[in-house]
Amino acid sequence: MTNTKFGGLTPAVSLLIGAAIAIAALGFALVIGETRIPLDSVWNVLRIEAGYPAPEVNPIDHGILWSYRLPRAIMAMACGASLALSGVVLQALLRNPLSDPYILGLSAGASTGAVAVAILGFGAGALTLSGGAFIGALLAFGFVAFLARLARGNSAAATSSLALLLAGVAGAQLFHALTALIIAKSADANQARGIMFWMMGNLSGSRWPDIYLAVPVALAGAGVIFAHFRALDAMTFGREAAQSMGIRTGLVMTILIGTTALLTAVMVSMTGAIGFVGLVVPHAMRFLVGVRHVRLIPASALAGGVFLILADIVSRILIPGQAMPIGVVTALVGAPAFAIILVRSSRAHSG
Repeated sequence: MTNTKFGGLTPAVSLLIGAAIAIAALGFALVIGETRIPLDSVWNVLRIEAGYPAPEVNPIDHGILWSYRLPRAIMAMACGASLALSGVVLQALLRNPLSDPYILGLSAGASTGAVAVAILGFGAGALTLSGGAFIGALLAFGFVAFLARLARGNSAAATSSLALLLAGVAGAQLFHALTALIIAKSADANQARGIMFWMMGNLSGSRWPDIYLAVPVALAGAGVIFAHFRALDAMTFGREAAQSMGIRTGLVMTILIGTTALLTAVMVSMTGAIGFVGLVVPHAMRFLVGVRHVRLIPASALAGGVFLILADIVSRILIPGQAMPIGVVTALVGAPAFAIILVRSSRAHSG
């Protein structure tokens, strides 16, 4: 069955179009910047690094392209895809259109865990930044879920969406405060300055060793999520409906929430907390490809990667001579989208 929302294109054609858009976005990320580099130089550098004969490229341009812009663009793609997929999963499992790793405090918890490892030495050297961030993300989700359950139980007027939103705000503020406390007590001036810039979302430190972790984690996470697309379809109707269809809801939620926490943690440990990607992208893709997760998952992954690449380009060229944190750009897009979704959700519940 074709999808009329996307011009009646088959899934294979839609996927090819999405892949072409992603490749084009990568090309723009390599060409555009403070130093404009011709497209033929990009092609020659890629051929040289792949071991094929090609004309020599200016060494400075070669270094900028291979050591700086390409790993940064790949990291943006992996991070954007991971955050968008996390939003898809959370919105389906929690049946809440406002669910997003940033809004629900997972990103804040991951930041606290990563900072605890980096500054306090949490884990005594046996725990990596990503490991600390993963623990922090799980703790944040547990806290938010517990607080939302208490809010729903103690106030009959509180809707599920409102309770979860308020719990997410509270959880995010708590973990932000813990992070600030760790920095104030234990970090020196240089560490504090670097961490505060990183916490606003920053891709400038992305290098090839980071890519070797981020890309496999993003691909594995996408594979796990896609393998559960039927369960996600069922969960959108509620746990009882999913159980009646033979879905082991407890196991599915454990796997998918763990995958979401891992994706968020790994990306936050490398790029900082980048907000609203998991909120904006899934909603936009539902409008284009519909609500079935067999289409929504790959569409959101591609669109999330493209969105973050374009946001990174804007962050590099918006203010000449100065790189802006990418989280500022995503917030400028995401905050109005959040307001629109919140108003529509409130009207739907009141209607």
